[in-house]
Amino acid sequence: MKFLRLFFFITFSLSSLFSETKEVIVIGGGPAGLTAGIYSARSGLSTLVIEGEEIGGQIGLSYKVENYPGFPNGISGAELSHQMREQTLKFGAETLFGNVAEVDLSSRPFRLKLKNGKEFFAETLVIATGSRTKWLGLESESKLVGKGVNSCAICDGFLYRGKEVVVVGGGDTALEDALYLAKFASKVTLIHRRDDLRASKVLQEKAFQNSKIHFIYNTIIDEISDAAKNSVDGVFLKNVVTDQLTFYPCDGVFIAIGHTPNSELFKGQIHLREDQTIFVYPGTTKTTIPGVFAAGDVADPCYRQAIIAAGSGSMAAIDAFHYLQQNKK
Repeated sequence: MKFLRLFFFITFSLSSLFSETKEVIVIGGGPAGLTAGIYSARSGLSTLVIEGEEIGGQIGLSYKVENYPGFPNGISGAELSHQMREQTLKFGAETLFGNVAEVDLSSRPFRLKLKNGKEFFAETLVIATGSRTKWLGLESESKLVGKGVNSCAICDGFLYRGKEVVVVGGGDTALEDALYLAKFASKVTLIHRRDDLRASKVLQEKAFQNSKIHFIYNTIIDEISDAAKNSVDGVFLKNVVTDQLTFYPCDGVFIAIGHTPNSELFKGQIHLREDQTIFVYPGTTKTTIPGVFAAGDVADPCYRQAIIAAGSGSMAAIDAFHYLQQNKK
């Protein structure tokens, strides 16, 4: 038994020796993660931002972002993400592209293992892994994301002023999106696969009373047109009762069937809300594990906006700084 304990101690010590330990490791390369990296590095903390495989997370897919302060003429999601990343590097944070395969929050420092096998250790951890849109799964949909297919009405609704749009879904998110889009679009058509809506009665009443909003029930989108032209000019609808196919013209499609927080890595290690977002104590980014903080969409059950994610990223870095100051060895 003593030999085994010695073996595991030596093994762990060697793995720590040949791995890197940072004061702050941020998982996520969207607005929350990159802002956390900026604030952490500016505080003089050794900081590593693990960005995933693409810059910017979900916002990187946005064709044009017009509601982020400081860009009155708008900016592409990719360019906004690039500028955030450059600012993160400017203040001394390290960044790398890669996906985290394992996280061990049971001991300190916290251990992270990437899919390529490389390991890192963190004195504090900022989880900013975001969320992902639930898509329909159509090939044309994936080709037209950011080119007429959208997942955020508040982000992109202004682009459809005076145009006709389709919203897919039947829950609160879909009706909230439809009501918001009705402020800009000339016509909003909600497509729902069932014969009744799942949204709250209050939202249903508001939508039914809005003359711009129309409803098509028992229907799904079979295909989105026209991927060959890199723009949306309509959708092919399929009635789930009769199987009848029809073409419905529109200028944009908003998918509103939900989001999935990227919190799978932390299940069983940290407290999650019922919707699988990470629980944080009100007014902070502190999770149920001291030294672990969560920011952005992965901890946001309500807003899911880039500016809010960035703000919570700065909060997480400040919370991490204070934690390190209070727990100096």
